[in-house]
Amino acid sequence: MHRSRLILPALTVTALALFAQVPTGGAAPAMEWREVFNEDGSITQTLTPKAPAEKTTGLRALAAAEVTKIHGERDSSDAFDLVFVGDGYTNEDIATYTANVKSKWDELSAVQPFAAYKEYFNVWQVNVISTESGVDHDPTKGLLKDTALDMGFWCQGRDANTERLLCVNETKAKEYAALAPQADQVIALGNTTKYGGAGGSVATASGSNAQAGQIAIHELGHSIGGLADEYDYPYITYTGTEPREFNVTKDPTGAKWGEYLNQPSPDGGVIAPVEGARYYKNGLYRPTANSIMRTLGKEFNSIGRDAMIKAFKAKIPTLNTPAAPPAN
Repeated sequence: MHRSRLILPALTVTALALFAQVPTGGAAPAMEWREVFNEDGSITQTLTPKAPAEKTTGLRALAAAEVTKIHGERDSSDAFDLVFVGDGYTNEDIATYTANVKSKWDELSAVQPFAAYKEYFNVWQVNVISTESGVDHDPTKGLLKDTALDMGFWCQGRDANTERLLCVNETKAKEYAALAPQADQVIALGNTTKYGGAGGSVATASGSNAQAGQIAIHELGHSIGGLADEYDYPYITYTGTEPREFNVTKDPTGAKWGEYLNQPSPDGGVIAPVEGARYYKNGLYRPTANSIMRTLGKEFNSIGRDAMIKAFKAKIPTLNTPAAPPAN
């Protein structure tokens, strides 16, 4: 997700509560917005204390991590490389981890436009070995596990408000992912059946929860297509400049999407400006009522789908040749 775009005009109730806990004379905790994925498919944001300086992975541990290819035979210079890393999987759990990775990729590659361009992806699995099975604060808060990537619900215990926020040591996750030939997007899977996940430079999802694969689809909308979130939490009225993302606009006429207006969209809607987008209830508009960038389990709308295809073509030279497949 692209939190750097956010302007924070005021403290939320969550932030005020957190700051109220700081002793007199103490330093206020550094805060960051995290994307939260709920079981009903809705997506929100929560203001969470930043993690302390993240520890790196030892060279011995990195050397012991096996990398296997799950899908694809392309050179990385002409492919999109998706890398899965796992946490809370012991040596005895690797078969479970492999099944989790394959199920998440199968779900992702069944969704358009990934389905049409599946052959242009390389998918890698890095076998990160943990000492204990599971993740922190599962099944109950306070239960800690000795794992390689420090994954845990309640955002590793830092967020007292959001149980399903599954956070990871992003530094370690990226170090393991770098063992693959290339890592265009990293997804960390936790060894848990409990629903949860989070956005960020490393997306997270519950490995053995069937619903959690939708998180990866949404996050790739950000990282590949440069798409904005289309939900309207937590701000009220937008007064800034025209957003750079193609799937949101401040123009209530929707002129930004002129060639698409009034056309049916794959997510079941019709392209017409709908107010409420990119974290604001008023002043910003999305193309349809309810796409994957607003609610998990939905399709990309036609604006988002075409942005993804354009990004594929910019990344993968072969897609710019006459033999490239048509956009579906």
